[in-house]
Amino acid sequence: MIKRKFRQAVSAIAVLGAAAALAVAAACGPSADDGGVPPAPAPTVVATAAPTMAPTAAPTATPMPPTATPTPSPTATPAPTATPTVVPLSEVAITHYSGTDTVPFNPETVVVADVAALLSLNDLGVGVDALVGLVTPVSDEYEAVVNNPGFPSVGTAWEPDYEAINALEPDLIIVASRTSRLYPEMQRIAPTVDLTVDWGKDYMDYFREQHRSMGEIFGVSEKVEARLAELDAKIAGISARTAGAGKALIVMTSGAEVTAYGPGSRFGFVHDLFGYAAADLDLEREATHGDAVSFEYILEMEPEALFVIDRDAAIGQDGEAVQQVLDNELVAQTPAWRNGRVVYVDSFAWYIAASSLPSFFQVADDVESSLP
Repeated sequence: MIKRKFRQAVSAIAVLGAAAALAVAAACGPSADDGGVPPAPAPTVVATAAPTMAPTAAPTATPMPPTATPTPSPTATPAPTATPTVVPLSEVAITHYSGTDTVPFNPETVVVADVAALLSLNDLGVGVDALVGLVTPVSDEYEAVVNNPGFPSVGTAWEPDYEAINALEPDLIIVASRTSRLYPEMQRIAPTVDLTVDWGKDYMDYFREQHRSMGEIFGVSEKVEARLAELDAKIAGISARTAGAGKALIVMTSGAEVTAYGPGSRFGFVHDLFGYAAADLDLEREATHGDAVSFEYILEMEPEALFVIDRDAAIGQDGEAVQQVLDNELVAQTPAWRNGRVVYVDSFAWYIAASSLPSFFQVADDVESSLP
């Protein structure tokens, strides 16, 4: 009796299991509508009673199959997005006046062989470890920066001490302008860039490019762009006023000698950038020290604005003061002299460090002071 009941129960469980499996398959299987293969017809399941030991057959169990509840497809959880690994910059490729070099990013030990580059880096909050300087007078404002007592002695722009420079084991050396010629020798010591601003081309294009190179090397690009935007705004404000301010002439004195500069020259930014009309369009553009001129020439040009650079003061050479050189009856007849528009410019800013950020702001101030 016990065995018969056991077999009946097993048979019923088997029937229920088969029916449930078919119901789930019908609910979850693919359909023709979703692009799957249509299901085959479900087979007919006949429940059969298990054989018994007694002559009387056991009743056939015909259970009602449970209604299968479709199981909703689980919502796919997107795989987590991998956070990209930020690899810190270790080097940057810089195209400069003398070529292209790969240099360390944010170098630790830096030797600078250009006063203008030093002033710009200081303006941007970047410190350096040594200066190959010019041994010329420095504006009081920059005395502590240029003649920093913490700098070791590494020679001058005219006689650099290569052994002392090498002993510092610099990560980067910067040359420019007067020290551009040192590039090949410095490159043998450490990665070197030449940040010369070529005044014979578009001055401000070179100026911006060289300062953006500083930004890339030292990670201060935002500061560079902010300062350049400030300078551009200042230049734009001045150039908007020079159109009606008459003709300008730039002269430089060295002892009793006077030279003149025009558009496209070393100081041609007065015309090319600030927009002053030129008193003379035929002056030599490539002459580093300008075209030699006379006081009669200055009177003949009749400049409404006269910019005067004292070279002797810039290089620390004794000589007659520039005011005395120009104080004569010929120059006194020019419109510039008569109208008080003779500007004795900051010679350090113009002659020594014009390609630096702070010096060019000073240049802009000098040009602005000439306006009526």
